[in-house]
Amino acid sequence: MPSVLFVCLGNICRSPTAEAVFRTKAAGTDIIIDSAGTGAWHAGEGPDPRSRTEGESRGYSFAGQAARKVRRSDFTEFDYILAMDAANLRDLAEIAPQHMTAKLSLFLPDGQDVPDPYYGGPEGFRDVVDLIEGAADHWLSIISADS
Repeated sequence: MPSVLFVCLGNICRSPTAEAVFRTKAAGTDIIIDSAGTGAWHAGEGPDPRSRTEGESRGYSFAGQAARKVRRSDFTEFDYILAMDAANLRDLAEIAPQHMTAKLSLFLPDGQDVPDPYYGGPEGFRDVVDLIEGAADHWLSIISADS
């Protein structure tokens, strides 16, 4: 069964939104979907209320999500680990074990960063969901084709 892990810094804005969007778009498939952060500041917390508000207004569910830090075992338990930005991709590459089996990549197909909306206003959260919706379709087709 294919698996994907979405990663951002604190696992409360971008990666849980990607998880929620992807889970909806992948409904009816057998893909394991999760999210994590490269930092542990918010471990155990739910997604940022602003992310939830924007995502839920579009029909995405964040039910059951709680922030967690990336684990070394993620690099062998997941087929794809998708970073929301270049800084998190570098951090993942630095902690990845030599025997990892996961494919590391930036989430956006054009190689750009999904901007962190944490310190901005509501428009940043809208933009993030827009970006994630488009990229989720791209990754769903790739992951489905690989399985």
